[in-house]
Amino acid sequence: MTVDAQRRRTFWQILLFSAGLLVLTGISVGSVYLVNKARDDNRWVVHTIEAENQINALLLEIRRAESTARGYVLTQEAVFRTDHERAIAAILPALDRLRRLTGDNPVQRESIEKLGAAIETRLGQFGQEMRFIGQGQPEKAAAIVREVASTDATATIAKIASAMIQEEERLFRQRTENADRSQTFAASMTGIGSGLVVMLALISIWLVRRSARARDEAEARLRDANSNLESIVDERTADLREANDEIQRFAYIVSHDLRSPLVNIMGFTSELEELSGDVFRRISSLAHVPAEGASLAPAGPGEIALEGADKQLSDDVSEALRFIKTSIAKMDRLISAILNLTREGRREFQPVKIDTRELIEAIVSTLAHQAAEAQAQVHIEPLPDVVSDRLALEQIFSNLVDNAIKYLKPGVPGEIRIRGRTKLGYAIFEISDNGRGIDPKDHQRIFDLFRRAGTQDKPGQGIGLAHVRALVRRLGGTMSVSSELNAGSTFTITLPIAWNVNNRNADR
Repeated sequence: MTVDAQRRRTFWQILLFSAGLLVLTGISVGSVYLVNKARDDNRWVVHTIEAENQINALLLEIRRAESTARGYVLTQEAVFRTDHERAIAAILPALDRLRRLTGDNPVQRESIEKLGAAIETRLGQFGQEMRFIGQGQPEKAAAIVREVASTDATATIAKIASAMIQEEERLFRQRTENADRSQTFAASMTGIGSGLVVMLALISIWLVRRSARARDEAEARLRDANSNLESIVDERTADLREANDEIQRFAYIVSHDLRSPLVNIMGFTSELEELSGDVFRRISSLAHVPAEGASLAPAGPGEIALEGADKQLSDDVSEALRFIKTSIAKMDRLISAILNLTREGRREFQPVKIDTRELIEAIVSTLAHQAAEAQAQVHIEPLPDVVSDRLALEQIFSNLVDNAIKYLKPGVPGEIRIRGRTKLGYAIFEISDNGRGIDPKDHQRIFDLFRRAGTQDKPGQGIGLAHVRALVRRLGGTMSVSSELNAGSTFTITLPIAWNVNNRNADR
């Protein structure tokens, strides 16, 4: 790679990363603003519902006071007087609460003053009725009842309350439209942000895969090179190392910085989901308010079902939010895979003497539960000891044994064998199974990053074998597979018996 080409690639990578960071920052800021606005709009919707409920509650207490007063005038039973006094005691607190709830609206403030005056007049009439009864003059109390019936005191209260309810219904429609619009904008912003995150991650994956292909092509050219072309080999090796380090740095930076906006988007999506559920429950409760002024106590979750357009809108919002959360979860798994791969690529290997049999027995013991569920037996034959990086070997054999258990044929007892031998300074390990096998045309595909072969009925991101082969190569070894469909698989790992600092420097 020429200096100019390297500069151009670095420039475009920095430009891509900067543009992505700016876009994601804008999406995050916009999402925060829209979520806060949606929360405020929903709060006003709830406020309107509470005000309307309070108007109905006040009317209910006035009607209770009237009915119990009439009952007491007619029967003079103490139970009616007790109920009447309770209703009277609840009227003024209900009026005060309504005054506080409607204090933000000048129209309602004017109406509440008129309503308060009418209620005070009616309360005075109630007081006269009770005094006449207490003085043993029920005929005068009955006369007051007839006089009130012939006047418009009660009608005035009902008329003012009806006007206030109409005003609250107008505000409810207006505020509901604002809340729906804010939620739609927020959901759109979240969707756009998720799409951009997916696009940037796909670009990152494409760069990683392109680097892997370039590395494979360079290695093929190195194997075919003549011993007299050492200078060319050195040049190609330097280019390969430079490209690999560069793509690892870029993939790590992009993947790491994608995490923060992704977490924000997931949080905002969850908050939208909670807000939408509360709003639709409120809408459902309002839609089922009795027309004749019955109690409007809020129903518990699930007691009132949405109907018609409300139910369709709720289902559409829920489906959109589920799709966004599923996409975000998938994106998070991909980013985690990229981060793990790049972290491992930068780790310095530490060669130590390893009892290979002990290491593999420990791995098999940790997978014993999976093996028991799959009805699989793992047989460990004699294995050569090596000097290598312990963590790298644990990752290599854990992945291969786990895959062997995972891809056994259903209903067939599994047989997994791990054996080893030495040859010309190398340790050769074989992990074989009697599982479903791999189609020969997919033998190369399974080692490609983020690519998988065969039936996709097991969880995975398509990174395991690519990671294993990368580790084997860094340890100075090779990896191959021999398999046929429905005939099991055998993975062969060849590693130096004594991997040392010189091996590491040559590899890096």
